[in-house]
This record gives sequence, structure tokens and C-alpha cells, in this order.
Amino acid sequence: MCPRASNETFFHPAWPVFHEDNHVLAVYKPAGLLVQGDRTGDPCLLELAKRWIKERYQKPGNVFLGLVHRLDRPVSGALIFAKTSKAASRLSRAFREQGTLKEYLAVVEGQPKVPQATLVHHLCQRPGGSTHVVQDGHPQGRRACLHYRVLGTEGSRSLVAVRLETGRKHQIRVQLAAVGCPIAGDLRYGALRPLPNRQIALHAWRLVVPHPTRSTSVEVVCPLPRQWPWDEKDVFPDHPAHPFRPLWAWSDYERSQSLSQVL
Repeated sequence: MCPRASNETFFHPAWPVFHEDNHVLAVYKPAGLLVQGDRTGDPCLLELAKRWIKERYQKPGNVFLGLVHRLDRPVSGALIFAKTSKAASRLSRAFREQGTLKEYLAVVEGQPKVPQATLVHHLCQRPGGSTHVVQDGHPQGRRACLHYRVLGTEGSRSLVAVRLETGRKHQIRVQLAAVGCPIAGDLRYGALRPLPNRQIALHAWRLVVPHPTRSTSVEVVCPLPRQWPWDEKDVFPDHPAHPFRPLWAWSDYERSQSLSQVL
């Protein structure tokens, strides 16, 4: 499947809006941008999206936008928000009950021992925020399952497609590291070298969710960002390179003239 994006943009010509209707908003999240605000006070996608809706539709007062899933700060890719409380409830349930399809692309260090496999681990969170693998039966352990296949290997790195079955914190990062293939740039979980803007080479490229009010699905496919460490033509050899590719790092958007007044 060839990645695609709509002609709609967010606060920047290279910042795609993938889908919007009365109940759902799907946008691109650059690597390095928080999804939700934290104690750092740094900008976050949730507040930017609320501001975008308020300005686009000249809405008075506060804008409702429900957070129904997350991406780690150093990860790029597609993210969906709920625009109504009904949508937030139904989409949250779909994510919680594994009623969604979540596919990622990752550039990893090394090469998995088998080209295609299902990984099952039990994960536990440490007090500092990291996640680690524990034995089955550990009182705080939670089952984590993903399916991967190797798309290619070049030198000391491999390109891996991942389909999540469960949605644990840092799951892909921890499970790939556990089989000896940490994600490129992911120093927290064993990568040897950082990437330029502290992002990691993990990209949420395809997301399918049931529409909260229709008997259809919303499918979002996010093109690989510019400067991602694997050429798009090698990921999708049967399709031409997508003409519209977002910027990979949040810092590149921050430097943009079109965002200066927003931030």
C-alpha cells in the first residue's frame, strides 16, 4: 500500500492533516513533540490541535478534543483525536479492547535472527518511567505481543514492519531491544548512537480505527518523513516516492516562520 496524505495542512505547509470530520481529527506528530503537556511546559500536539480547530472554525470558548491514544515523544507518525465526547468514549474503548490496527516502521540496529515472528514478553514499568522485561507471573508484569517482519537489511541496520497486538508503554522499543535489535537512536533501550535531534527511528505509519458514529473505518497512512534513515523507495518499491513528506523533527517546525506566531 502506498502512503498517502490529504491536501489539508496543520500550521505548516509540510504538516499534514490526514482526516477530519465532525467526530475525528487525524494529524501528523513530528518526532520530539509531546502529545500531551507535561511538567516541562513544552508545546504539545493536543493544545496545538485545539488551537487549530478554534482558529479554523472561529469557535468561541474552549475547544473539546479527546486524547484516545499516544505516541512517545521521540516517535513520529499518525495520531487520532476525538472531536466529541461520544467519539472519545468509543475510540478509547476500541483502543483498549484491541479493536484497532496499528502498524509501525522501525529502523533497528542489527538484524533479527528470523525474518518474521511474533514476540511475546511480560513488561513492567520502573519508577523512573522506563519499561523492562520480567518473567511470566511477575505481579506487575503485563503481557505484550507484537508481530514483525524484516523488510530489508543494509550494513548494520535493518528495516522492520511491526503490527501491535497490545499497547503497552514503550512496547515496540523494549521488545525489539529484548531480541538484540534496539531501534536506531533509542539510547534508553540500548542503541549505540543518538540520532541528530534525539528522535528515534520509529514511525507510526498506518492506523485503522472504527469510525465512532458510522459503520465504516478511518484509515490513516502517514508518509515517511524527510531525512528518515531509510529511503522511501526501498520501503515501498512498487510505488513512486510520495510527493508530500512531512518534516521528521519537531525542531525543524519550530524554526519555521509559519509557526513563529503560533508558539
